[in-house]
Amino acid sequence: MEKPPLPNDEQGTGMMTESQSEVQLLDTAADESQSAVDLDPSRPAWDSKLQYVLAQVGFSVGLGNVWRFPYLCHQNGGGAFLLLYVLLLVVIGVPLFFLELAAGQGIRQGSIGVWKHMTPRLVGIGYSSCVVCFFVALYYNVIIAWSLFYLGNSFQYPLPWEHCPELSPNRTVKECTSSSPTSYFWFRKALDITDSIEETGEFNPIMTGCLLAAWVIVCLAMIKGIKSSARVMYFSSVFPYAVLLCFLIRGLLLDGASEGITYMFYPKLEIWGEVQVWRQAATQVFFALGLGFGSVIAYSSYNPRHNNCHRDAIMVSLINFLTSVLASLVVFAVLGFRAKSIAMDCVVRNVDLLTEMSATGSSHHHWPWFDMSDPRSVSLADYREWFKHYGSQMGGNITDCILEDEMNKGVEGTGLAFIAFTEAMALFPASPFWSALFFLMLLNLGLSTMFGTMQGILTPLMDSFKALGRHKTILTVCSCILGFLIGLLFTQRTGNYFVTMFDDYSATLPLIIVVVFETLCVSWMYGADRFLDDIEVMLQWRPPVLYKYLWKYVCLLAMVGLLAASLLRMLFKRPTYTAWNHNTAEETVLEYPGWALAVLTLLILFASLPIPAGYIHYLLKTRLSRGGEGGRGQEAERERERYAKCNSAEPDSAHELARLDEEGDGRPRASFLPLGTDEYRLLPQQEEAEDEEDTGV
Repeated sequence: MEKPPLPNDEQGTGMMTESQSEVQLLDTAADESQSAVDLDPSRPAWDSKLQYVLAQVGFSVGLGNVWRFPYLCHQNGGGAFLLLYVLLLVVIGVPLFFLELAAGQGIRQGSIGVWKHMTPRLVGIGYSSCVVCFFVALYYNVIIAWSLFYLGNSFQYPLPWEHCPELSPNRTVKECTSSSPTSYFWFRKALDITDSIEETGEFNPIMTGCLLAAWVIVCLAMIKGIKSSARVMYFSSVFPYAVLLCFLIRGLLLDGASEGITYMFYPKLEIWGEVQVWRQAATQVFFALGLGFGSVIAYSSYNPRHNNCHRDAIMVSLINFLTSVLASLVVFAVLGFRAKSIAMDCVVRNVDLLTEMSATGSSHHHWPWFDMSDPRSVSLADYREWFKHYGSQMGGNITDCILEDEMNKGVEGTGLAFIAFTEAMALFPASPFWSALFFLMLLNLGLSTMFGTMQGILTPLMDSFKALGRHKTILTVCSCILGFLIGLLFTQRTGNYFVTMFDDYSATLPLIIVVVFETLCVSWMYGADRFLDDIEVMLQWRPPVLYKYLWKYVCLLAMVGLLAASLLRMLFKRPTYTAWNHNTAEETVLEYPGWALAVLTLLILFASLPIPAGYIHYLLKTRLSRGGEGGRGQEAERERERYAKCNSAEPDSAHELARLDEEGDGRPRASFLPLGTDEYRLLPQQEEAEDEEDTGV
């Protein structure tokens, strides 16, 4: 079988040299071996390309696209932040995403097996990914439980967060009156939250039940591996887009939608000069694509060998970005409507007050609307124009009504979804329908990301430990039970504060560290040229050489810079959290106590520790092997590097040949394509040569 000319070959035809002929034979052997892998019934595979794409999109498109990206865009220059995000997505996000896709698809292992095969001394990268995935799964399922709680309460009319509860006629709860019905329902009814993380509180029984239901859903969807989760993906990945489109159409018809969208996307280019904006944009790119979790690697490991993972990387990244923009349009159309409604309530209140003042004769200023029976007929623009001329003469009771002030109150995360957005939906006609639709969307977004997160835990463990691989169902069930038991920490009255702690610190720094070492491993230790050779054999065409320089310099330096900026921010700014004070009915920013700082430090260390621990273990094992077997361990390592699990790629330059010669072996280095077994074996030509040496021929 003759290998077809590569797209970048200068000579597509002509006589092959002897070395080229040898590579052809190696490629043929590789194809035969890989065919056995692709048809190996012991490893699951996607039923179709659509299943795989939906799984990757479902994992990367999550709650952060709905409540994190719009907030960052709003707070950091609108359209200017969008341009910066696209720039970083192209030069950092797509190359690193492609790196993980190619590694998983080529080696056909989870994160532990991938990094163990590429650089055994950095096997800890895979274990760190698993630990971080477990931390994220613990608190992410709590957010799914919150969505279940709100979904269940959406089937009421009026919605329970539309009005403050009444203690008696004309007397409502003070905490609700001082804040808002949506804030009161969230902090008191849903969370029953304490005033700080230091207070002790019993378990919230309703949330405990919702958390149990969330873990049961995840367990049932994951119990048969990708075969069962992929079927769920057809709904959980597609349904949110249908809901977002419905909300977009409804939102654009609302009064104030255009003001909200204009406010969000108005570009403020001066924001590019702030380091903090670059850090936040890079972090959002990093988390939006799910880099470092191992889930991307796990999903791609179930692909056929020649799947075009380069096209997948670009496609999924583009879908992710467009989803973020779509979600931002929806969020700010609705928030613009909310801000306009609040501003108009302010106008009505002031017009009523002016009407009373005119009736009592306490005001003699010209007021053209004092005799109008419908204060809402006064437009916001007209009122503001009047206030500009006469407001200063009316005393402190008459206030200005500024829509921009309401839009400036940017909220993110749970505050956006469970307070601001619910408040806006309460103003919709048929509000229970829209509320149920919204929280069903959040539930599906959370579940699709949760499936990928769990796959980032289960796949590496099943691939690396045969006993676990033989008992997939038991492993899945036990993992979910353990996740639920530890997750009870988040169903306490202080649980929301621990969710914030885990979200801010258990994943951010460890994941950045993981991706730094992934990039270092591929681009410098394994070799960017060698990695591109492997991809060339796998895809049957060579990706642009630009990726080599992006991996070796741009991506690596950018991730190191992001790591340094995150560490400096932690060192120079004491970690804080936002607490709810029930006496003042306001949110307050508090510093973490000493024991909480110790906990979050342990979370970071525990997630990062496998990397140095794996390196030390490798060194000790190598040293003991050398001492105990008279150097046979070193020879075994050389054999491991010399012979492929599958095939070998031909050096395509004199520089590459020189590099190989310097490594003490004139033959091409082995690629990462696997055989489908855990044993390494000699390639056919090399076996014959060694047999001839042994027989003296």
